Amino acid sequence: MKPIAYTLTVLALSGLLGACDSRQENQREQALENRADTLEERADTTRDRAETQADALEDRDADRSAEAVRDSAESKADTLENQADQVRDRKD
Repeated sequence: MKPIAYTLTVLALSGLLGACDSRQENQREQALENRADTLEERADTTRDRAETQADALEDRDADRSAEAVRDSAESKADTLENQADQVRDRKD
């Protein structure tokens, strides 16, 4: 009878430990997801600000400068999105 009680105790404890790992893993994944979301929001903000700046330059007939602003912002935003993808890849 003691081996059965011992086995049940071990199974119960391993289930509790597994639940803790799962909760910690969920928290880690959520933290990574939040970081990736923040990076994507920064990318969107970068693009929006650049578009506003580029529009203002175009209003002053500075088309080349406007295009340079857009290109630079796009490059920065792409970098941020790539970082977000790398963060999300760490979840797996």
